[in-house]
Formats: sequence, C-alpha cells, structure tokens
Amino acid sequence: MNYQQTIQYLYTQLPMFTRDGASAFKKDLTNTLELCKRLGNPQHQFKSIHIAGTNGKGSTSHMLAAILQTAGYKTGLYTSPHLKDFRERIRVNGQMISEQTVIDFVARHQTDFDEIEPSFFEMTVALAFDVFAKEKVDIAIVEVGLGGRLDSTNVITPLLSVITNIGWDHMNMLGNTLQLIAGEKAGIIKPGIPVVIGENQPEIAPVFIDKAKQQDSNIKFASDEWTIGDDSKVKNQNSKTQFEYTELTITHCSQLTTYYLKLDLTGIYQQKNIKTVLSAVDELRMQGFVITDNHIATALRQVKTLTGLHGRWEVLNMQPLTICDTGHNPDGIQEVIKNIAATNHKHLHFVMGMVNDKDITKVLAMLPTNATYYFCKPDIPRGLDAESLKLQAEEFGLHGNTYISVKAALQSAQANAGDNDLVFVGGSTFVVAEIV
Repeated sequence: MNYQQTIQYLYTQLPMFTRDGASAFKKDLTNTLELCKRLGNPQHQFKSIHIAGTNGKGSTSHMLAAILQTAGYKTGLYTSPHLKDFRERIRVNGQMISEQTVIDFVARHQTDFDEIEPSFFEMTVALAFDVFAKEKVDIAIVEVGLGGRLDSTNVITPLLSVITNIGWDHMNMLGNTLQLIAGEKAGIIKPGIPVVIGENQPEIAPVFIDKAKQQDSNIKFASDEWTIGDDSKVKNQNSKTQFEYTELTITHCSQLTTYYLKLDLTGIYQQKNIKTVLSAVDELRMQGFVITDNHIATALRQVKTLTGLHGRWEVLNMQPLTICDTGHNPDGIQEVIKNIAATNHKHLHFVMGMVNDKDITKVLAMLPTNATYYFCKPDIPRGLDAESLKLQAEEFGLHGNTYISVKAALQSAQANAGDNDLVFVGGSTFVVAEIV
C-alpha cells in the first residue's frame, strides 16, 4: 500500500473516535499493552512527560516541546487529534514523521492489528512509542487522548505528570460530575512521580491531593506558584502584531523569579498554560535537565514554528479580521468568548459547527445573541447536522442561516463582514481542521 492507501486502511478498518464516538473508546489498556509487547515494549525505552486535562493540554505540550528542543534535547511529541495530516500527531524535534514510517509500520504489523483489533488511537499510540524508541529521543511529551486512567497513553512511566485543568467534556465516558472527571484524569499520577496541576480548582483539588498522597507523589498547583503582571498585554489592539505575540511579565511567588516573555500564542487563556509550563520546567530542572531562562524565552517566541501548532486563536485573514480556535467545550468556549470580547470589532460573524454526541446546551447558552451565525456541519460522521444545530441554537436566541459546508459558511461570513467586523470560526476542532 502507498501512504494514502495505508491511511485509508487505518481509517476504515480500525474503530475511530472521530467517526464512531464513544464506541471506539476502549475501557481498558489490554490492546495497547499487547501491541506494545509485540513491539518490544518501546514505552519503557525513552523518558517522557505525560500531560492530561480538559483544556490547554495541547498548547502546554507544544510549549514544553519547544522549550526542550531549544535546550538541545531530542524531543518527541505525541498529540491528538490532527487537523490536516495524520502525521501531525507524531513529531520528533518538531518534524512530522515520514509517510514511509507510517507505511512500513502498518505493513509490518497488519497481522497484529487483525489479531488484536485495536482502535485507531491504540494503533497510533503504539506507532508513536515505536518511533520515539527507534529515534532514541531524549524526552517525549505525551498528550493524553481522552481522560487519563484508561487512556492508551497511560502505559508509560513518566518523569513528570501534568494535569492542566478539569472541565465539562466527554461526560458520557468520564462521568457526570467534575469530581468523577478529575478522578479519571488523576489516573495518570504514578507512584513517586511528581505531578503539576495547572489550575487550583477548589471543588476538585482534593481529588488530586488525595491521589498524590496515595501514590507518594509530590504535587504542586501552578496557578498558586505564579502571578502575571498588570503590564502583560496583547500588543497593539487589532493590528497585525497583536496576533503575532503576547507580552507577559510572570513572577514566581516564592522564588521571586521574573520572566519577561513574548509568546507567539496570543489567546488570553495561554496565560493559564504558561504557568503550568514554567512549573513543569522547574520540576525538570530539579531532575537534572539543563534549561536556561534564555532557552525558555527563545522557545516561547516561536512555538508555532518549532512545533507546528495551529488552531489556537489563530488569525486566518486580516480583511475582514478572521480568527479560528479549537475550543469546543464549556470552559474552552468561555475562553473564546473572553478573547472575542478583548478584540475590537463592530459586529461578530460566528461560523459554527459541532459534533452530534455531546450535550451542546451549556455551550449554546454561553454564546452572544447579538452575533450573526453561520451554521455548518463538520465533514465527519459525528458532525451535527447544520439544520439541527440551527434549531437548537434558536432556542437560545442565536440566529443565522445554514450552509452546505464549513468553507461555504466561512465564505458567506467573510463576504457579509464589514471593515471593522470580526469573523470567528469554531465550535469544534473538526470545523477548524477544514479551514486552517
């Protein structure tokens, strides 16, 4: 098989969360462990950092990878889902793995797939670990796919566990209370392995504190360790440079260490993520990693260039101003709304699509009613029909028309937008994937 045939085989033969939803989520690690066993257990052959959380884990993973690369460490990065190319999920020093690597892996292990019947995600995790072991990476950043305790990535023993935050998402699989969701995420905390929690959320902090105590793991909350100065700002409101970097002054509360940073990820929510990243770096330094303040500053100016990160408050066009973001659950959308409010605009044109297996009422209730909506269906089987989305949105006072595709909706929004208007594209990672 060539590359396209190989990818098609993976998409059609293996249960896939993007397509199949909850039925593709395996409730144990049996398949992953068996696949890894047949590969010679590559997950034990490299050092790693494990990152979970409802929101921010992708940005945090990419920032840490950029810093470690800049510090001279050969760095693996495993994230999901991809936006354009399957190979975005697996990178070494920012470079996607080759098409031939994917072809060879599938050809070599097709019999194993037929016997084990792994999900698409389980196969991808095994491929990532195989690549990192063969490439002899110094360190791999491994992002959890969904949850933590039962996620396929949870077969590694990392140097450090990171949990960014807890919010409402995937309740049909992780539980219908924040405490239950936190319990699933806390499943990545390993015996004696330090853990950094990004946000100290009082209602669920005890879940992490208790788990860390059980595992004899040192725990710290990044949000308690850092303060961001009042002079921190996104530069030059609504000029091109606003969307190139954020200037941050961030000070450690007890060490009195201060960083003056330019961050090329401009969403306001990155201020939460940067605290998590810096606390993680402190842990790595204590474990012997040589990471200078200059490495941090240099890396954070060019995260997108170094790691290929896309879809985080990303400008697609300046005339009319068009921005996309992958935030899709209530907490993610809340951050998107803050960003929209902080961006000067006369009228908001919101290109919106969602998936069909989530309760979207919490999100719809949060969205501004004084915007024009362009309803569309992301081009995946789990995509919510545009007409159905429109009808549900109207119950919350959100009005607009339906479109046959994401691109058609975007074209209409841009055509209708005035010079000082804002076009925003979001609601689902899969909507953003079609236009970046």
